[in-house]
Amino acid sequence: MSQEELFKKFFPADFSIETLRVTINPMKPEDYEAFLPLTSKSPELWRYFTKDLSKPEELRAWINDAMKEKAEFSRMPFTIIDRDTKEICGSTSFGNISFYDRRLEIGWSWLGADYIGMGVNMAVKFALMSFAFEIMEMERVEAKTDFLNERAKAGLLKIGMIPEGVLRSHMLMPGNRRRDSAYYSILKDEWKERKGLFFSHLM
Repeated sequence: MSQEELFKKFFPADFSIETLRVTINPMKPEDYEAFLPLTSKSPELWRYFTKDLSKPEELRAWINDAMKEKAEFSRMPFTIIDRDTKEICGSTSFGNISFYDRRLEIGWSWLGADYIGMGVNMAVKFALMSFAFEIMEMERVEAKTDFLNERAKAGLLKIGMIPEGVLRSHMLMPGNRRRDSAYYSILKDEWKERKGLFFSHLM
């Protein structure tokens, strides 16, 4: 099957992942209205992000980019809903999807300030990695972050990701800073062990 056929197979129009903590739905352009109050009130959230989503025009461009990459079958952007409050609380994506290589990246992730440290990120990452390895049968799930972002690096270790190294001068950031990117991954034959070690409380 082609990239397009597999993309549509795994992400049909009614796609949704539900856990006890969150619901993960495909992002829609109209989610902009719900995202805006979350992104605009906390400019400090975007210090290490590739766009400053506290600016409405940057948020709109970021959503447009996500929709474009979805149409190209390389990225599946998600909207995260907190099941306790029933409110949208953030976003994440499967990106750089290669069905031929059986590889994808989890990233483009953010949460509103009120939801950080509330168990949402752990629930989302567990759901996405389970889907990638157990349903999509991927061989590799990767993630990257700004080498300067100590909180994000600690968060990736907390979900069982294994450090791989640093790509120097890898990305251009707001303010024309050249970002070094730290890469992490889990491989399919490591998932069972990682799942038991890091997510047993969610199983």
